[in-house]
Amino acid sequence: MPGFRLTAVKLLAIGIFLILIGKVAALTVFSGSYYRDLSMGNRIKEIVVPANRGVIYDRFGEQLAINAPAFLAGDKIISKEEALLNKNAQAIAARRYLPGPATAHVLGYINLADRTGVSGLEFEYNEILSGTDGQELIETNAKGDKLKSLGVVKPVDGENLTTTLALNLQRLAFEKIRDYKGAVVASDPDTGEILVLVSSPSFDPNLLTYPRIGITDEEVDRVLNDKNQPFFDRAVGATYPPGSTFKIITAAAGLESGEITSGTRYEDTGVLVIGPYKFPNWKWLKSGGTDGSLDIVGAIQKSNDIFFYQLGGKIGIEKITDMAKHFGLNQKLGIDLPGEAGGIVPDEKWRSEFARAWYLGDTYHLAIGQADLLVTPLQVNFWTAVMANGGYLCQPYINKNKSPSCKSLNLKTETMNLIKQGMEAACKPGGTAWPLFGLKTQGEELTIHCKTGTAEFGDLKDRTHAWLTAYVDKTTAAKFNKGPIAITVLLEGAGEGSDVAAPVVRDLLKEWFEPGN
Repeated sequence: MPGFRLTAVKLLAIGIFLILIGKVAALTVFSGSYYRDLSMGNRIKEIVVPANRGVIYDRFGEQLAINAPAFLAGDKIISKEEALLNKNAQAIAARRYLPGPATAHVLGYINLADRTGVSGLEFEYNEILSGTDGQELIETNAKGDKLKSLGVVKPVDGENLTTTLALNLQRLAFEKIRDYKGAVVASDPDTGEILVLVSSPSFDPNLLTYPRIGITDEEVDRVLNDKNQPFFDRAVGATYPPGSTFKIITAAAGLESGEITSGTRYEDTGVLVIGPYKFPNWKWLKSGGTDGSLDIVGAIQKSNDIFFYQLGGKIGIEKITDMAKHFGLNQKLGIDLPGEAGGIVPDEKWRSEFARAWYLGDTYHLAIGQADLLVTPLQVNFWTAVMANGGYLCQPYINKNKSPSCKSLNLKTETMNLIKQGMEAACKPGGTAWPLFGLKTQGEELTIHCKTGTAEFGDLKDRTHAWLTAYVDKTTAAKFNKGPIAITVLLEGAGEGSDVAAPVVRDLLKEWFEPGN
């Protein structure tokens, strides 16, 4: 029996040995190529070589958005000096916006994870800015350290983008309104080129695209969750009642229809009474004063509500709404930015959807830019530009490589001249835009055409939106070796347009015609 047990143990040992030999043979002989390939796969990596995103410039060649490396060690942001001493440090292709909050809405920002545009021009022109990433095949050791490069497909960098923006004006506009909610739009009225597009409140896009030491998650979260909506582009995406700036369009409707002429006059009675309803002039509400007998030029100069109530009642709702749409309202103008709103031009059909009839009083209110009428600051700027360029509605654009696209509104010469006379008078003593009275540049008084607006918006505290829209045409601008400009300022709930919006326009005009002074 002992001999039998010993023999069995020996046989068992021999069997196990043979099994092991078989396994080794299978691994080395029969499956050797498989495991060699698997090992090589662990040593060879394919990595993305990111393309440089195109640089964005202003119209004068100033850099607005550039590529800037950031350095990480794990999840920690480190300095370039620390990265040089840390073999595990990783460089990432970040994006830096040099003007910071001043251009946040118009430039937009990218998603740092995949480097695609999220908003603004970064989104609109993502395809040309992005380029095409390359690839590199590298051999690594067991620790993952790079040993050598096995091949490279070079990236194709994105195209640069030159914009129509004037950075000096853009920065000044932002500084002037950064303590308000509102917007500033400035354009070349002859082409549709956007010179300034500012929305406030704003945010620093570098918080999202340019990681650097000292920025905390709490700081980023505070911006993302701000109840004042700093990411909302009020210049193109927000709509407001335009107030008396709309009187430009009401005047055009009256003159084009032939219902009024240069000789038509209405008496300012202070209050227009229709049955139990009263429709006062703003001046009568403010001081009890009246403006006497006015023609269309005087009515624009004084921004007289009584004249425009009477005019609205005479020509009717349809002529006003038709002219508003003719000037580009109730539709998008087609700016090369995402998020543009078209606004609302209310009429009888629109009002019927709310189970209420359209009354004469609604027409009165519409004639002075109220009555559910909603427009964007961009639209106000471009109907102002119609007066500056001789009657053309242009498509706004920011990519300098685009060509102007303007269409004639076929307005009568007399219509244009009378409205322009009223707008010029509004910027001189006797008009409403007192901060622009006698404005000089290069020692000479500047001829400005403008219209103030103070718009009610149903605020419980009776606050009003402040508007001022103005232009300097090419004939005047050429005297100072500058191009024409149209500027529109909207400040939410800030008061009267003449008091708070007009000073912003004044300072921007000074900067346009005498930079740095």
